[in-house]
Amino acid sequence: MTEFTLGASASCSDGVCGEVIRTILDPDTRTVTHLVIEPRHRKMDGRLVPLRLVDATGGEIRLRCSLAEFEQLEPAEEVDLAEGVDYGGGYGSVDAVQGYGNVGGMGVGGSSSGMGIGMGLGHRTPTVLSHAVPLGDTEVERHESVHAVDGEIGRVEGFVVDPADDKVTHVLLQEGHMWGRKEVAIPVSAIESVDAGIRLNITKKQVEDLPPLNPGHP
Repeated sequence: MTEFTLGASASCSDGVCGEVIRTILDPDTRTVTHLVIEPRHRKMDGRLVPLRLVDATGGEIRLRCSLAEFEQLEPAEEVDLAEGVDYGGGYGSVDAVQGYGNVGGMGVGGSSSGMGIGMGLGHRTPTVLSHAVPLGDTEVERHESVHAVDGEIGRVEGFVVDPADDKVTHVLLQEGHMWGRKEVAIPVSAIESVDAGIRLNITKKQVEDLPPLNPGHP
């Protein structure tokens, strides 16, 4: 099995390219289609990396491309003009355009978000930063909430994927959650949906009783 930890460092063939900040999933087949990798010192320069370019072994993420080829991949964020918004001559509030806009031909995923930028800068037209998510897919960000049927149980730390077909087998909870175990792996059969957080079809007690993913792991 292959483990993708959100926040993990990623390297191209000729150097470090950034860290994994989001995972793109096909919600129907529960397969991972892309990783979103962003350079640490160049926020908003993230790229959509198809899983066919990703090798994950020993906790390391390595891409089958050079840094130059990484830069040519589809951007993970897009900036759109907030057309039709009354922005008060460029001095409106960010709230006026929060979540407004789209992601062009990429389509909108279940948890794509918008953020107003370019506000308060003279008479510039306000713009919106949106996550680019391939049409029909959804995204899961690091530390997104995980809900059992009787309440929230923790935050997403990553996914375990079967390399044979890229299907998710388990969701990993963040370390230091309510039960104090180092790792809790929730099987995909317990996942009800991955839209706006991960929702399970089991209770908190059933999550607590899940065996560790690796035998002998605390």
